[in-house]
Amino acid sequence: MKPTFATVLTTLTALGAMERAPAETPPQVAVLITPAFITALAEELRTNHPALQAAFARTNAAAANLDAVRTWQDPTARVGAMAAGQMMRADEGDLLYGVEQKLPLFGKPARERALAHAALQLQEAGADLLFQTLRRDLARALFQAALARRIVEIGEQDRAWLEAIVAATEVRYQTGEATLAELHEARNELSRRTNQLRTDVARVTNAEFALNRLLNRAPDASWPALRLPPVAPPVPYTEQLVEFSRKFEPKTRLLQRQVEQARAAVERTRRSRWPDVAAGVEARNYTGNGNFRQGMFVLSLNLPWGNRDKYRADLRREQAHHRAAELELTDWQAETRLEIHHLTVEIDAARREALLYRDQIIPRSEQALASARAAWETGQRPLREVLEARRMLLEAHLNFARAVAEQYTRLADLVLCCGLGDFEALQMIGVEIPTASEPTNSKRSANS
Repeated sequence: MKPTFATVLTTLTALGAMERAPAETPPQVAVLITPAFITALAEELRTNHPALQAAFARTNAAAANLDAVRTWQDPTARVGAMAAGQMMRADEGDLLYGVEQKLPLFGKPARERALAHAALQLQEAGADLLFQTLRRDLARALFQAALARRIVEIGEQDRAWLEAIVAATEVRYQTGEATLAELHEARNELSRRTNQLRTDVARVTNAEFALNRLLNRAPDASWPALRLPPVAPPVPYTEQLVEFSRKFEPKTRLLQRQVEQARAAVERTRRSRWPDVAAGVEARNYTGNGNFRQGMFVLSLNLPWGNRDKYRADLRREQAHHRAAELELTDWQAETRLEIHHLTVEIDAARREALLYRDQIIPRSEQALASARAAWETGQRPLREVLEARRMLLEAHLNFARAVAEQYTRLADLVLCCGLGDFEALQMIGVEIPTASEPTNSKRSANS
């Protein structure tokens, strides 16, 4: 049966409602994820995250331990009495008293101080590694939250489109131009979309919950609608990236501090083989009349040579620890080089996929949907072809958003792997991340 003019007009009117449906929802403040936005949140993370506060407390403890290293040990006081005949006590004195002081010889206090300083640097490197890792996790959580928000937006647009399709199909069914199967198919699509949209909204809430956990905010603290930035420029693998990782990568710096601490422990153990020397003075008085009888100056030292093999074993132990720390550093540097190469490959793959969907697949899918809809409106094609074309377009928009989120997630990993500090430092390797004032193509509507 050929459609009448009134039927076509009614169908077009119903389909036009899909363009007006999103406008009924109150607009929400949208924020584009930029390097400045991430940096501001990272500073909030630095001050609020409990694990970071614990790391800073351990750093303060290591600093206090360094200040507590003593050059001069506490002196030792002695008091005693002599039991003898009165004549001997009167001649030599029967009240003994004196003081002894351990001498800071052979560089032992300096080695203790060097070891405490290395421990402080190790704690500082550990706190920096934790902060850089949490900042990477924050950036990844932001991009995942923006992706979840984009999925909800696409779902809302699709639901409005399906509501219009259902309304148009009901009109066509009443006029005998659509079958009951087509009407049920349209309603089923709308029901599935409504259910999926509820799931997607819950995932946005979960993503925001994760952000609040990282920033130590209230679990139900609200967030603006986060927007994914545009496709980032390519990031080729270069030796400059590897050099950055050797100098600034947080875990590399932590392992370097472990090497320095192990080296300081070797030097401290080597000096421990030298004897401890103490100097003291001693005096004697006679208690009968309180007169001074004699005074002495003494030097004392321990004799460590009997345990020479034990000291050598201690030294071998610390040298083995030092060697192990150096090998761990070498292994991690090789692993970091591999990771940088892997990340650049993944970033390039995500970028090419995003450009493919943005420049080719999405425009073609829009044309296919427009053609299928026009054919359905004139009764030349079944509704199933329109719904299938619509699904292809939605999948293209979703894959584009996922590719952009994947690219920036990998960029966050690269920032950590190269020790660049934050996304703004990507300019050092020629990557310009768009700012909030720059236009974005990621907001392209899924409506056709």
